Amino acid sequence: MKLTKTLPVVVALIALPTLALAQEADVTPPNEEIGYIFTTFMFLVTGFLVMWMGAGFSMLEAGLVRSKNVAMQSLKNVSLFAIAAIMYYLIGYNLMYPGDGWTITNVLGAFSPAVMEPVGGSPDTDLTYASVGSDFFFQLMFCATTASIVSGTLAERIKLWPFLIFTVVLTGLIYPIQASWKWGGGFLDANYGFLDFAGSTVVHSVGGWAALAGALILGPRIGKYKDGKTVPMPGSNLTLATLGTFILWLGWFGFNGGSQLYMDTAGNVADISRIFANTNTAAAGGAIAALILTQLLYKKPDITMVLNGALAGLVSITAEPLTPGLGAATLIGAVGGVLVVLAVPFLDKLKIDDVVGAIPVHLVCGIWGTIAVVLTNSDATLGGQLISIAIVGIFTFVVSAVVWLILKATMGIRVPEEDEINGLDMAELGMEAYPEFTKG
Repeated sequence: MKLTKTLPVVVALIALPTLALAQEADVTPPNEEIGYIFTTFMFLVTGFLVMWMGAGFSMLEAGLVRSKNVAMQSLKNVSLFAIAAIMYYLIGYNLMYPGDGWTITNVLGAFSPAVMEPVGGSPDTDLTYASVGSDFFFQLMFCATTASIVSGTLAERIKLWPFLIFTVVLTGLIYPIQASWKWGGGFLDANYGFLDFAGSTVVHSVGGWAALAGALILGPRIGKYKDGKTVPMPGSNLTLATLGTFILWLGWFGFNGGSQLYMDTAGNVADISRIFANTNTAAAGGAIAALILTQLLYKKPDITMVLNGALAGLVSITAEPLTPGLGAATLIGAVGGVLVVLAVPFLDKLKIDDVVGAIPVHLVCGIWGTIAVVLTNSDATLGGQLISIAIVGIFTFVVSAVVWLILKATMGIRVPEEDEINGLDMAELGMEAYPEFTKG
C-alpha cells in the first residue's frame, strides 16, 4: 500500500528535471542574443561595483579629514554623485559617445540627452552588443568617480556650493569632452593611437588635474605650513579610511573588469579573469612598496601611506590591466606605491595642500600608469602616450582653472577663516558628524 502511494511521487520527481530541461530548450535564445545578455549583465554588475566606489571615497575622505569636517565630506560625496548622474544624462553621455553625430569631427560631440531603448528593447534594434541602458549606467559611474577625486583634495576649506557648481561643469563638460577623444573615437584614438584601457588618464589624471587647479587657486588650510615646516593634521578615523580603501579595492574589479566591454565569448571571460588578478596584485604591490618605503624613510610604517599605496597600485594598472603578467602587474603597482610616498612630501614642499593625497594617487600614478602601457602592450607608442597625457592634462587643467577663477571672482570659493577654524560641519551645515566628540 505504501509502495503504491510512493511510486507516483518518485516518478514525478524523476521526471521534473527532464521537463524543466525541455522548457529551457524551448526558450534558449540564439548565440548572438546570449552574448548580448551576458555583456549587458556584465555592465550592470560591474557598474554596481564602480558605484560602490562612491562609498569608498566617502569613507576614505571621512577618515582622513578632521572630525569637524566629516559631515561636509559626506554631503559632498552624495551630492556630487547625484549631480554626475543628472549631468551625464543631460549632456555627458552623447557628448562622450557621439557616434556619427560630432559637432566638430573627432573633437566635440553632440549636446543631447541620453535616450534609453524602448520598453521590451531587443538587440535587433538597440546597441548591438549590449543594452544602451547598461552601457549608459556603466559609463556614468566613471564620470562620478572623476568628481570624487576632486572632493578630497579641497576638503576642509572650500565652500559647498562653488564646489557643486564646479562638479556640474566637470561631469557635464570637461570629463565627457576629453573622454570622447579616446573612448568616443576622437582624435587621440584616431591620430595618436592612444591606449588607456580603463582610464588612468581619462578618469584618474583628469580628476587629479582638476583637483590640482583647485588646490593652487584655493590655497592651503590655515596652519598647514608654518615657518617653513609642514604641520601634521591627522584625520579623524583611520578605521574608516581603511574601510574606504578596501571598498575602493573591491570596486576597482568592476572598474577594470567591466572595461573589457564584452562578455560574449570564453576568451573575453578569460580576459576579465586575468584583469581581476592583475588589478588585485597591482594593489598589493603598491601597498607593500609603500609599507617598506615608509619604514625605511620614517623608521615606522605609515598607515595612510600604505592605504594610498594600494590605491596608487590600482590607478597605475588601470591603463593596461590585461597584457601584463602577474609579476609585471605587481611591479607596475609597486612603482605607483613608491611614487605616492615620494610625491606627498614633494607637494608639501611646494605648499600644495592635498588633504587626502588624491593628487599623488590619481594624477602622478595616472601619468605613470599610462606611460607603463608601453612596457607590456606592443601596440602602444611612448610618443602617442606622452602627447595624449599632455593634451588631456593641459585641457583639463586650463579649463578647470578658468572655472575655479570665475567662481572665486563671482561668489568666492573659500570659507571665512573663523568658519574654517571651527569646522565646516557647523559653519556650512549647522550639524556635526560626531556631536559628542568633536575636536579640532
